Amino acid sequence: MPQRQNSNDVLSPDLIKILKIFGLVSIGLVLLLSFFDTKRANNSDKDLTFHMSSSSRLYFLNVRAIKYDREARSDAGMILFRHGKRAISETEPLLDLMIILNNPKDEAYLYLEPVNLDWPLEIKASTAEKEQVFQFENGNNSELLGYVRQLEPWMEEEANFKIKVDSTWVTIWSKPKEKEALKTILEDYNRLVNEQE
Repeated sequence: MPQRQNSNDVLSPDLIKILKIFGLVSIGLVLLLSFFDTKRANNSDKDLTFHMSSSSRLYFLNVRAIKYDREARSDAGMILFRHGKRAISETEPLLDLMIILNNPKDEAYLYLEPVNLDWPLEIKASTAEKEQVFQFENGNNSELLGYVRQLEPWMEEEANFKIKVDSTWVTIWSKPKEKEALKTILEDYNRLVNEQE
């Protein structure tokens, strides 16, 4: 009959040392790597699309906001920021891109503000090679952000923009200072909501 092994033979002192070393090394490796994990799991049901951190909000308000005209809306608890280099007109149709800070919710939004025209908007973007017409309805924050994201590649390509007023196309965002203002607004917004590339 085969002899049964003694339990002391299976867990020899050398094997226990090896198990301790591997155990401590693996725990140490997990702890070390957890310090460098910049992407945290979102276990809440909260939508973080528009969330801004306190540090990014303070940076914007203290450093970047000097380039903007500020309008406080105490009724809504929001602050509207329109770039100082945007086109301003009492009669001409314009389209302003602005940043809205909702401090009570720690959120930031982009808004396309029609000036001297109404929703819905029909915008034509064109370069030497291509052209596209966009139809935009007034909507919620997510829809407006989606509209801006559709226009963003065209802004980066220095496209020409026109907006339809009645049956005629009127040029918008044509001056270099207006194009620079659009780029600055997008950069500042992306920094606010931590969407840097």
